[in-house]
Amino acid sequence: MRFEQAKRLKSLPPYLFARIEKLIEEKRAAGMDIISLGIGDPDQPTPEHIVAELIKEAQNPANHQYPSSAGMLAYRQAVADWYARRFGVQLDPRTEVVALIGSKEGIAHISWCYLDPGDVVLVPDPGYPVYAGGAILAGAEPYYMPLEEKRGYLPDLSAIPTAVARRAKMMFLNYPNNPTGAVADRAFFAEVVAFAREFNILVCHDAAYSEVTFDGYRAPSFLEVPGAKEVGIEFNSASKPFNMTGWRIGWAAGCAEAVEALARLKSNLDSGQFQAIQYAAMAGLKGPYEVVERVCAVYRERRDILVEALNSLGWKLEKPRATFYVWAPVPPGYTSESFAEMVLEKAGVVVTPGNGYGPRGEGYFRMSLTVDTGRLREAMERLKKNVGPVRF
Repeated sequence: MRFEQAKRLKSLPPYLFARIEKLIEEKRAAGMDIISLGIGDPDQPTPEHIVAELIKEAQNPANHQYPSSAGMLAYRQAVADWYARRFGVQLDPRTEVVALIGSKEGIAHISWCYLDPGDVVLVPDPGYPVYAGGAILAGAEPYYMPLEEKRGYLPDLSAIPTAVARRAKMMFLNYPNNPTGAVADRAFFAEVVAFAREFNILVCHDAAYSEVTFDGYRAPSFLEVPGAKEVGIEFNSASKPFNMTGWRIGWAAGCAEAVEALARLKSNLDSGQFQAIQYAAMAGLKGPYEVVERVCAVYRERRDILVEALNSLGWKLEKPRATFYVWAPVPPGYTSESFAEMVLEKAGVVVTPGNGYGPRGEGYFRMSLTVDTGRLREAMERLKKNVGPVRF
């Protein structure tokens, strides 16, 4: 039998990595050893004290029943306390924080709270595909804001046509940025707040990589800027700082109206995250924080290995100050996908083609630092041996 799919599902863009995944399967079937620098999934273990907290709370029968879809108040208080310590931002845990089953879930669902068919949402390009995907599923029309290297991968808000800005209801931002590794300062966030106020736009800031920083850099929160809580909501999670991607626990914080709307939608769609996992995330948020610093030191070493190797082959990359990604242009004569295919064919190394993150990602590729350091060194040696020097 064949069933007609909903228009909202048909409207999603095609999966651009399908051909590369097929090639990976073929190479592995043929016996090739593949090193994947594609997906950004931390390879370090979750800290022991967080795992211990999960075990303890999983054995408590009180945690075996339905949780609150908005999250335990104790968990939301831990998030608020972390914001106060980390950013100097004061949050009311009852009205300005909501628990999420991973930040991805909340990022997708916030569009359902504020976008109707025909509405416009401002989306960074390149950017995390869920920003546009969630909006498309809500029937909205993404307007892509170019992120260009010459501007440090910050959108030029003044270049957005006034007619588009007046129709826009939401804006997605993400700093530190996936896939580019770019960072934003408070001055830019202040510009965003002023823009949002002028056009009555809800700002949705994805801060998932706020704790993965290097060389003394500390990423600010969007909510630090005066007026940000009135116009915006910030998403974050325990995934990146505490190596908890599979645990699916995050939060949204900021504008009380947006937090309430998201919590109300979630109450109709899910039953919240297992309380034992909330307790485990609380253990991470409360510290010790040295575990995060140790993980960042590992990523910093890998960043240096990767960037220095590429630069020795002809690239001229600066070392990113945040995230565990390196974003680089493909050599002349290649598209994003043809370069990724060539690297896989010749070196057995997987890189992510940039066009998977939007039209402006064409001509770039992304490499992840979330692979064993020894394997990363091997991947770089394979590139030197099989890809060779390039010219730009």
